[in-house]
Amino acid sequence: MRGLLAYVGSIILVGHGIVHLLGTAVYLGLADVAEFPYKTTLLGSAVNVGDMGMRVFGILWAVAAIGFVAAAGAVLVDWDHWPLLVGLVALFSLILTVLDYTVAYAGIVANLGILVAVVYSQFI
Repeated sequence: MRGLLAYVGSIILVGHGIVHLLGTAVYLGLADVAEFPYKTTLLGSAVNVGDMGMRVFGILWAVAAIGFVAAAGAVLVDWDHWPLLVGLVALFSLILTVLDYTVAYAGIVANLGILVAVVYSQFI
């Protein structure tokens, strides 16, 4: 059963990483997505970071995407420290999604689910 859970978990992690690339594309000006509009504010328009700030934010979304792919690989090869890596990447992603909660609210739920799964995996 561990093998099947590792595959399913890895697919979920890679999928979440791919969704992060959506934020990267929008905030670097590479794509227009109606449900994910470009803006220069975070925290529900409370903080204006400007165009450069959003470019940095877009790059951070790419870092999270890469982190999720690396975490998926760590799970697949059953690296001893995969729970730490997955947890850190999910926490990083959670910060990004909270900063952009007006459009990334589903990511908050996904990250919390990943964190719960990591904690639960330590007890099974």
